Amino acid sequence: MNRRQIWAWAWYDWANSAFSTVVMAGFFPLLFQDYWSADATPAASNLRLGWANALGSLILMLTAPLLGAIADSTHAHKRLLFVFAVPGMFATAALAWVPGGAWVTAAALFVCASVGFMAANVFYDALLVEIAPSERWHSVSGFGYGLGYLGGGLLYLGCVFAALNPGVFGFADGGAAARAGFVATALWWAVFSVPLAALVPERPVRPRSGALRAGVRQLAATFRHLRGLRAVVIFLVAYWLYIDAVHTVIRMAVAYGRSLGFEQSDLIIALLVVQFVGFPAAIAYGRLGERIGPRRAIYLGLLVYAVVCVWGALIREPWEFYVIAVLVGLVQGGVQALSRSLYARLIPAERAGEFFGFYNLLGKFAALLGPPLFGLFGTWFGDVRYSMLALILMFAAGALLLARVPDEELMPATEHGG
Repeated sequence: MNRRQIWAWAWYDWANSAFSTVVMAGFFPLLFQDYWSADATPAASNLRLGWANALGSLILMLTAPLLGAIADSTHAHKRLLFVFAVPGMFATAALAWVPGGAWVTAAALFVCASVGFMAANVFYDALLVEIAPSERWHSVSGFGYGLGYLGGGLLYLGCVFAALNPGVFGFADGGAAARAGFVATALWWAVFSVPLAALVPERPVRPRSGALRAGVRQLAATFRHLRGLRAVVIFLVAYWLYIDAVHTVIRMAVAYGRSLGFEQSDLIIALLVVQFVGFPAAIAYGRLGERIGPRRAIYLGLLVYAVVCVWGALIREPWEFYVIAVLVGLVQGGVQALSRSLYARLIPAERAGEFFGFYNLLGKFAALLGPPLFGLFGTWFGDVRYSMLALILMFAAGALLLARVPDEELMPATEHGG
């Protein structure tokens, strides 16, 4: 096992987690509600944000498996990662110049940036099987998520400091400083992607004039193959259900707290708590998965999320938001990391890109439903607190299906070349 390659691979998590923290979970929801979509009620603004998240997810849902198949047929996982990541970086930076009230423009750029971020992750996840032996996938996956929490948290901390002290950095106000955070995020994402580009190996790229056609053929073969991989299908549906709720918490928590009347400073601090608790917790969770098994560890995380949803529906005081942030930080990265490594043990390694395309498809297809459903529950029942009910149902359904994945279907390390 080459530690330099593992570190270089994990540095990309450090790099792109800045987008999920500063933009997706942090400043974009706040600015969208208070600056770009201030003409709407909180529930209507949440619904607009939910549809923007859904559109980006729909685009990825329609393309991810084909992208993965093309990458497998050409051995171009790393190259294609940057084909999508670089436009995502530019779209992220462009958000800084969107004027107030222009919620459509802001949403469009957010969709472009989100697609770049999510599509690049299709190829990033597939590289896991190339840089570590299968018996270390749980811990290496957890290490990547842990480093991501730390990197995203550090940049977010710097952006928060600038937003709270705009004069120190020469900004007119906190809003201007927050918008500058989008530029900082794009630069962070770009700079810390360099180790992956330079050090993570990839099999020689096979140039193919018919790469798209070959990808379609391989994708069709995978659909046929999936019919014989019952455990993979069951896992993907279970993952679709519970990761929907996880992603909705990430994307909508700040907007939810703002709708309840909490101050921006309280929400910012809570998100920082998630990041810095998540750093050691994700690494520890990867090791927990190796000790008690990834499925049991995922169950534990989903149980904590169910508690969070019930408490979140009843929350009244800012201190409660902080405690919930600690609970989320303890399990969020672990559930994501162990889901990735458990899935890697279910699939044929030589088709990792293609199968991780399906994995990302289901994860993002869930985000196609979750954020709008979250917004719709608040609108239908006349109180944003009811939004939490949808998440509880999804966590429970995902856990029940995960129990139906047979242990004997997990491929031994030798079948993965470990």
